[in-house]
Amino acid sequence: MDPTQLRALRELRDRGSIARVTAAFRLTPSAVSQQLAALQRSAGVALTRLEGRRTVLTDAGHALADAAIGVETALTDAREAIARFHRSEDATVSVSALSSVAQTFFPTLLATALPGRPVLALTDRDVAHDRYAALTADIDLVIAHRLPGRAAWPPGVRVIPLLEEPLDVTFRRGHRLDVPGPVAPGELADIEWINVHADNPLADSVDLLGALGGREPVIRHRVNDYAVTTAVLAVSDAVALLPRHTGGVYVGPGLVQRPIVADAAPRRRIDVLARPETLHRAAVRGVLDALRTRAAALSGTGTLDGSATAERLGAGSDVGA
Repeated sequence: MDPTQLRALRELRDRGSIARVTAAFRLTPSAVSQQLAALQRSAGVALTRLEGRRTVLTDAGHALADAAIGVETALTDAREAIARFHRSEDATVSVSALSSVAQTFFPTLLATALPGRPVLALTDRDVAHDRYAALTADIDLVIAHRLPGRAAWPPGVRVIPLLEEPLDVTFRRGHRLDVPGPVAPGELADIEWINVHADNPLADSVDLLGALGGREPVIRHRVNDYAVTTAVLAVSDAVALLPRHTGGVYVGPGLVQRPIVADAAPRRRIDVLARPETLHRAAVRGVLDALRTRAAALSGTGTLDGSATAERLGAGSDVGA
């Protein structure tokens, strides 16, 4: 049964006439009559009868009108529960991130005095580009990455940019690339690479460098975990691309990160993905603000105004694409 139809029946009982119902809710008599007729069809029993020129409720109609009060009360309770949930700051907020980003952002989240002290549920999820958006069905905030200019995130999710960072050539100290200044793509000819797996959103960055240098890159190893990558770099002549800001935590004293010349430098974009309704929760917005503040500190752009996220998301506008 439709709650709107039940309400029409109850209002007819309480207000005494269809005319008074239409006046109260600015409906036409025809609209109210149609709602009552549809309700009667679904109930399978007569709910109203004519008493002179007035439409009044039958005994079954009175019984259903009483039940409609319970339905309306339950719906009001449900709406209030959702409203409290949206306003609550001390709820659980789930966050996922690929491992290199989790290493940088998760400790900060846990060490930050978040508004209302929400319970955090953190997990590492490193998936193919086309699977990140689907994670938002089960996770409040999904931190994802991609190469700029590649396939945008699908419609239906909100996109909040966190960071865009260069990918630097990384190698052991004493390597033949261990010289001052940015690396030109031509210097990378005949170099053995450690690249990420082919389904990783950053996999094409090494191929792009090879194309700019006029030589297909030699990919010797494929590793997604930067901790493993840097361990291999320390004992070999292989090189790898590591993100400048979030990858620095993996670079020990025996390794060097060297930037690539500006016009050839690959970059990665880190975004937060979420379902639109999730961003209406105060606890989620507080965690998102903490992520954005950390990203601003990493990139050297200063801290962000925590109210900015709430204002922009409250306005319903997507940030980024």
